[in-house]
Amino acid sequence: MMKTRILFGLQLVFTLLVAAFLIVPALLSMVAGVTVNYFRGIRSGVTLDWIGQVWTLYADTIGRSFEVALATLLVTLLIGIPAAYALHRRGGRFSRVVEEIITLPIAIPGLATALALILTYGGFGDFRRSWLFILAGHVIFTLPFMVRAVMAVFATIDVKTLDESAASLGASPWRRFRDVIVPNAKPGVLAGALMVVTLSLGEFNLTWMLHTPLTKTLPVGLADSYASMRLEIASAYTLIFFVMIIPLLVAMQMIGDSTRLMTGRKS
Repeated sequence: MMKTRILFGLQLVFTLLVAAFLIVPALLSMVAGVTVNYFRGIRSGVTLDWIGQVWTLYADTIGRSFEVALATLLVTLLIGIPAAYALHRRGGRFSRVVEEIITLPIAIPGLATALALILTYGGFGDFRRSWLFILAGHVIFTLPFMVRAVMAVFATIDVKTLDESAASLGASPWRRFRDVIVPNAKPGVLAGALMVVTLSLGEFNLTWMLHTPLTKTLPVGLADSYASMRLEIASAYTLIFFVMIIPLLVAMQMIGDSTRLMTGRKS
């Protein structure tokens, strides 16, 4: 019993130290965003002027980031769920090869993927200059996470039996997919959606290569503010980033938890 308590205490201390190592710098940066003078510290006073300046200069990047993230989520849902279902039903070596090809963008650096897109589609001027070019890169990067998450759920349920049972009742292929397959894959869909939105909102390397001065996203704007503005403005940008992102991620996590809870009660 004593050894168990000591082990638990050591694990708790280690966890708290790691959490502090990760969280304290972010908190200090956010505090700097509302401080009159960073070098004098909080004693110089508290102000919201820096946040106002960030909003004036970079409000478009914040809105565009959410626009790209939600569009990325929509596209990955439309492509990823059917792809995961088809790969699971097909099985065999061919499906494994296709799955590995889909996951290649994870192994390849984002800059290399962006360069490939620029070399391939850079000649399409309107496409290159629009935020849809960034969307294409984000879809390529995040699609594997959606496919893998949904396939992981399919691996735990008897998809073939569910499909055949619905077919025996006269349901069409589309209706079987919509009313039987997708609802049973909901935990994987929500897990994949959380990953897609998180990665899209925070993606920098890929977006940095694909963006133009008129299509900056939130992480690119954050890097720009750190490079060209006062430290207080950059810190205020970080504060806005956390205030807008964290509630969204918490809400998605709560939706996922409630869905898993309802699924557990039904089973």
